[in-house]
Amino acid sequence: MESEERAALPPALASAADAFARYLRHERGRSEHTVRAYLGDIDALLIHAVTEGNTHLAELDLSSLRRWLGEQSSAGLARSTLARRAATVRSFTAWALREEIITVDPALRLKAPRSEKTLPGVLQQQQIRRLLEELTASAQSGDAVAVRDLAMVELLYATGIRVGELAGLDVGHINRERRTLKVLGKGNKERIVPFGVPAEKAVGDWLETGRLTLLKAGAGSALFLGKRGGRIDQRAVRTVVDRLLRAMGDTSATGPHTLRHTAATHLLDGGADLRSVQEILGHTSLATTQLYTHVSVERLRESYRTAHPRA
Repeated sequence: MESEERAALPPALASAADAFARYLRHERGRSEHTVRAYLGDIDALLIHAVTEGNTHLAELDLSSLRRWLGEQSSAGLARSTLARRAATVRSFTAWALREEIITVDPALRLKAPRSEKTLPGVLQQQQIRRLLEELTASAQSGDAVAVRDLAMVELLYATGIRVGELAGLDVGHINRERRTLKVLGKGNKERIVPFGVPAEKAVGDWLETGRLTLLKAGAGSALFLGKRGGRIDQRAVRTVVDRLLRAMGDTSATGPHTLRHTAATHLLDGGADLRSVQEILGHTSLATTQLYTHVSVERLRESYRTAHPRA
């Protein structure tokens, strides 16, 4: 769908943005969510270009790109947002060069402030244990939604998969006998992720009782269902996890990504090697996984400060 901003652009700029969107969808296999995020950044850049009198991509230069980022920095945008937008522009201009829309790539030397590395929120082991015990007690009532919620949280914590990966699971993706999950991750890359006995039991209860109760025509082979009987969507999963975390009362962490962070941290705390955790999480770069080592070290420091008399 064309945005209002793109509709107001000169034809050459609007056409380039639309062609870039087709490239992202059809050649790179990006999700609609990712495409919208990319195009939001590109539309903002092209609107800036128009204010400077540019009507074709070939008229963009490095100075213009730097002024665009500088204006956003002055407006108070986070360094992580500026870094993302710079990366998006570099992808866009590199594509335009390959397509011969431009003859020189103006973004080759475009840089943004370094992103701040932030430690993700994680739950302590006793917190996740309490969360799962409370969910188990609720599921014992036989309520289909409670059985589903337990299975989703157990699986999110056991595997560290992303919320979109969870929502996209089909029944055939889970192997209960081997306790493995076939996950379709970013870039349509498949990986096999193991999980433990508690998650296998929770998912088994869901498949044998809860899912059959909620199942409606048209749900197909979706593993997890919404209250109306169709495949659950990411927003519904986030709502469930946010509600559960708020109810705990002793954490400020929110959303399903907390369970992904928690799974990664607890794996490293338990002695898992970094490469294995990278494969389980589906990280392309080991540097992304290494962030969790900082979480583990910080937890170790806190334990030391608390326990050692000379800390």
